[in-house]
Amino acid sequence: MTYCVGMRLNQGLVFMSDTRTNAGLDNIATAKKMHTWQVPGERVITIMTAGNLATTQAVIGLIDERSKAPEERSPSILAAPSMFQVARLVGRTLKEVIADNMTGQDQAMASAFGATMIVGGQIKGSEPRLFLIYPEGNFIEASDDNPFFQIGETKYGKPILVRAYDPDMSFENAIKLLMVSFDSTIKSNLSVGLPLDYVICRVDEMQIGYQDRIEDDDPYYTTVSNGWGEALKNAFGQLPQFSFD
Repeated sequence: MTYCVGMRLNQGLVFMSDTRTNAGLDNIATAKKMHTWQVPGERVITIMTAGNLATTQAVIGLIDERSKAPEERSPSILAAPSMFQVARLVGRTLKEVIADNMTGQDQAMASAFGATMIVGGQIKGSEPRLFLIYPEGNFIEASDDNPFFQIGETKYGKPILVRAYDPDMSFENAIKLLMVSFDSTIKSNLSVGLPLDYVICRVDEMQIGYQDRIEDDDPYYTTVSNGWGEALKNAFGQLPQFSFD
């Protein structure tokens, strides 16, 4: 399992993903699930993946290969005229890889090769856009009514996002909010874990604004995790006492 969040703010886009791909008593594995491409001043694109690891790695491999030399390899996300067309390209590539894996397989096995992706970024001359790509290759776009997307293990980290999200919030507060969301998920599900990767993209910069990894021993993450736990206990204690009368 995995957990990834893409969020649209008035200031731009913010992305965060975990790195755990397998979790057992004696077998914990990690892999990068966030991938970025940029032509500074012209476009910046981020893709996060969840689902079958072989499927997602094949999709990213094809997209990356086709972006190395846009004049020779087509279609390329570095040549697409809009983020909508980037989303279509990613969706078609995902559908293509799943179909290839399904060759000779029973249709009932389709879910075993499935994957979902979050695609976001900005191309010069247009606004930042954020999309959720389904295994079938179709997709939906983030809006004012639905300003963030989650993929993977989504249920544990969603409540805090719904309650605390504000489109006017700073990138710093957005990262703090996402840390709380990821911490809630990590504490509830062994299949999601640190390190966490994150990227921010400011409006009209068309390049990565900041990119970093939060390691297991990150002091700020530890402070947020412990502080959120204490804050919940204190808030619970301040609620009116229930009575059977």
